[in-house]
Amino acid sequence: MGKTKKVGSTGRFGARYGSTIRKRVRQIEEKSKAVYKCPVCSVKTLKREGLGIWECSKCGEKLAGGAWEPNTSAGRSITRRVTRIAEGLKEEF
Repeated sequence: MGKTKKVGSTGRFGARYGSTIRKRVRQIEEKSKAVYKCPVCSVKTLKREGLGIWECSKCGEKLAGGAWEPNTSAGRSITRRVTRIAEGLKEEF
């Protein structure tokens, strides 16, 4: 069984497990196998090495991130809050 346009990498499951679960698996696999932009060298060479471990093949930097993406939505919101608090502290001094 090969990939098809509609089901992608989950074509290997055939008609088993239900369509919703297969769609979820497809989304997770696409996110985890994608190549992302490295925050250190700004080149699109960041790949997933393991669960939550991301490595840049150009500069060799290893980063901790999300399980399927290097930056999770929760991580982005926390970064925004910390930045806002830090800016507020700078204004006080």
